[in-house]
Amino acid sequence: MNTPKYERVASAIRDQIRDGRLKPGDQIPTTQGLIETYGVSYGSVRTALLILKAEGLLEGRQGEGVYVRKHN
Repeated sequence: MNTPKYERVASAIRDQIRDGRLKPGDQIPTTQGLIETYGVSYGSVRTALLILKAEGLLEGRQGEGVYVRKHN
């Protein structure tokens, strides 16, 4: 069975956080940048980001973007 596009995007970003390519405090690419990078729709990117926020890996900052969450 095919993995949903949103899960592929979430997995790719999750892997980048886990292997240190994206560090706490780093800003992730814009929604448009993610759409272009992964060749998916706006909805797939938004769903992936919601999943990663729910997992506590990302945080949105009003007017600034989405960042890798700092863990205490």
